[in-house]
Amino acid sequence: MKFIHYSLQFARDLASLLDRWSFTHYCLQFVRGLWSLLVGMKTTLRIFFRRKTTECYPENRKTLTMFDRFCGELILVHNEHNEHKCIACGICEMNCPNGTIRVVSEKVTDPEGKTTRVLQRYEYDLGSCMFCRLCTKTCPHGALAFAPTFEHAVFTRSKLVHQLNREGSKLEKKQKE
Repeated sequence: MKFIHYSLQFARDLASLLDRWSFTHYCLQFVRGLWSLLVGMKTTLRIFFRRKTTECYPENRKTLTMFDRFCGELILVHNEHNEHKCIACGICEMNCPNGTIRVVSEKVTDPEGKTTRVLQRYEYDLGSCMFCRLCTKTCPHGALAFAPTFEHAVFTRSKLVHQLNREGSKLEKKQKE
């Protein structure tokens, strides 16, 4: 009988000890959570009073400039006489991984009897371009470049297909040295 009394007393002491430990554990976890909250609030308040770096995009269109390596859209480089350097070789079209570029050309025989390709249409689908720059890197004459334009929002995908050669443009004549 005495043994049962001692074991009951031990169980009560153990329960009391566990209650005190769980309360201590609870208080410790509460303090840790409160500390974590205060650290987060300190970071939030520090950033809240920092100088803002957000661009006010629609309002600053005239002053907004993109960095040099930005790929906005592909252009066929023309000089002031509406001449381009594209010889319609099709290397850019072959290297484009997803068929964004389509070069339409025809073979023309000049008075000397040489047949050369003449560019008719240079089509570029901006909607499927992944801006990998393979076309500009592989062009042997440097006829292609990327412009830093970035406003291309349209309602239909057909408006994203552009003809890059201008009306009346022709191949630039090589300067004889």
